[in-house]
Amino acid sequence: MLTAAFIGFGNSVVNYHLPYLAHSQHVNVKRIFRREEDRIGDTERELDYPELQFTTHLNDVLHDPDIQLIVVCTYVDSHVEYARLALEHGKHVLVEKPFAATPQEAQQIFDLAKQRGLIAMANQNRRFDGDFLTLKQVLDSGKLGQLVELQSHYHYFMPDRIQPGFMMLHGLAVHTIDQLYSLFGQPEHIHYDVRSARFPGESDDYIDIDFHYGHFKATVKCSLTARLDYPKFIVHGDRGSFIKYSSGHQSQSSKQPGRTVVQLEQEPEHNWGKLAWIDEQGRPQEQLVPSEITDYSLLYEQLYRAIVHGEAKPVQDEEVLSVLRILEQGVEAAKQHVPAR
Repeated sequence: MLTAAFIGFGNSVVNYHLPYLAHSQHVNVKRIFRREEDRIGDTERELDYPELQFTTHLNDVLHDPDIQLIVVCTYVDSHVEYARLALEHGKHVLVEKPFAATPQEAQQIFDLAKQRGLIAMANQNRRFDGDFLTLKQVLDSGKLGQLVELQSHYHYFMPDRIQPGFMMLHGLAVHTIDQLYSLFGQPEHIHYDVRSARFPGESDDYIDIDFHYGHFKATVKCSLTARLDYPKFIVHGDRGSFIKYSSGHQSQSSKQPGRTVVQLEQEPEHNWGKLAWIDEQGRPQEQLVPSEITDYSLLYEQLYRAIVHGEAKPVQDEEVLSVLRILEQGVEAAKQHVPAR
């Protein structure tokens, strides 16, 4: 078993890490470090995890010889410092996204990991979303033919949350940009339309980024003003089309008293994707595509094999750096999007 510890105990840990690690055969969580100030008025939740050792002393984690992997789940402004400390104490490190505030900071951590013979990796777990895995299956089938367009949507209706500050690129779009980058790699050209209707030049609550790959274009769209449901993925090729609505973060999860428990079950048929194409005999075909299961423990299983067996880690350094550069350029585009007076 690979023994892990967490730094942080927020929403990400209790909903998107611990419930899925309960299904892992190779990763065991031993400790969780929380700052004393973060425990004020919030100690009762710790009782829901009697198998874990909670501590307010970071050295309890850094100096524990059993712990091989430290998972950093804090605000981005502390990611680099915690990752550096983990590596300096001989621990592999998995860092929530965005991995760092800048590509330069991320590169420093990757360089340190290489110097120490350790692994530092971004937790791009959304590559294991059921809807994204279903999309990959359809693309791999070749039924769409030559791809022409792919749209990836990640929307909410939260106009009251719109405020100054560039947060949506790093909070939402980082997921979908990484998904597309993992599929298609570095684009030939990127066009940015990042802006805010309420705070032009000061916010990024509308995102429309086009990634051009020759005759094919992939688009990431995020908004806080989408009142109606929109497909998560829309794909058109020269032989067919595919549409899939979101599987949702927790579509296979249930809240039991005290903790979130994930049931790894396929989502209902009414939310399966729809595929329409022309087959090799020229006949029109249609089918519902059974949804893959969202399982974030798969990232941990691949990370385990990278650490223990020397396999390639699932999220490569250059992928992380490229996504961070795109986020930086998106923020710069938003800052420039000020209507003429």
